[in-house]
Amino acid sequence: MDPLTAEIRPYAAEDSKLALFIVGKANMEQLAMANNRVYTNPVTISLWVLLSAIFVQYMKWWPASTEYGWVSYLRPLPALASMAVPIMFFVDWINRPYFEKLTQETLRQPDMTQIAEHYTLSPGSGFWILEYGNRFVGLIALDASPAQIEGDEGAKKSKKAKTNQGETPHTAIIRHFYVDEAFRGARIQDDLLVHAVDFAFSNDPTLVAVQATDSPLASYTREALRKAGFQLDQYTDKVGILGWKLGVRVMERSEWKKTKTG
Repeated sequence: MDPLTAEIRPYAAEDSKLALFIVGKANMEQLAMANNRVYTNPVTISLWVLLSAIFVQYMKWWPASTEYGWVSYLRPLPALASMAVPIMFFVDWINRPYFEKLTQETLRQPDMTQIAEHYTLSPGSGFWILEYGNRFVGLIALDASPAQIEGDEGAKKSKKAKTNQGETPHTAIIRHFYVDEAFRGARIQDDLLVHAVDFAFSNDPTLVAVQATDSPLASYTREALRKAGFQLDQYTDKVGILGWKLGVRVMERSEWKKTKTG
C-alpha cells in the first residue's frame, strides 16, 4: 500500500460546502476557547465555590456523621453541579454574540459567496486546501485583490482592478486560516502559511505586505504567524468577558525576502 502523503492543493468547486463549514467552525471554535478560559479563571472558580457553599448551607447538605458513613460526603455534589450550570450559561451568553456576528458577517462576504471567482482577481490571491491522503487537514485563503467587492458596484470595481492589476502597490489579507486540531501538534500550519505567503509575494510584484488577524483565542495560528515573521501592527478590538485584545499582524516584502535569503 502506498504511504499517505500531505498535499496543499488549490480550491476546487466541489470544496464549496467544506469551505463554508470550516470557516464557520473556525470562528465558533474561538467561542469555545473563550468560554473555557473564563471557566478556568481563578475568579470564576472562586465565584462557583462561593455560590455552591451558600447553596449547601441553605439546603443543609454539609457532610455529617451519620449511619451512611463516607457516602454523606457526596451530599454537596448536587450543589456544585447546579451552581456550575448558570455560571456556564452566563459566560456563554456574554461571549456568544460577538462570535456569532463575526461568523455571519464572514460567511456573507463576497469572497465566501464567490470563492472561485474572488480568489482569481489577483495573481497573488489563492485559496488552498491541505489534505493528508483523503482526509481534510486545513485551509488558508489569501486575498491580494487591489479592490474589495461590495455589492454590484464593488464587483465592477474589482473586475476593473483585475484588468489594471500590477499598477498600484497594495497589501494582501489572510482572510481564513484553519488547521484541524489533531494536526496542530505537528506544526503543519507553519507549512500551510509559508506556502500561501510565498505564492502571494512571488506571483504579485505589486504586493508590499501581507496582513493577518491576530487573536489570543487562536493560539496555534498566532504562533505560526510569529514564526513566519509577522509583526504585531496594532490592536483593533476587545472581545469577551475578559477583554481579549484582537489585532493585526503584518509581514512586509522586505521581511519576506530576508526569510528566503537567510
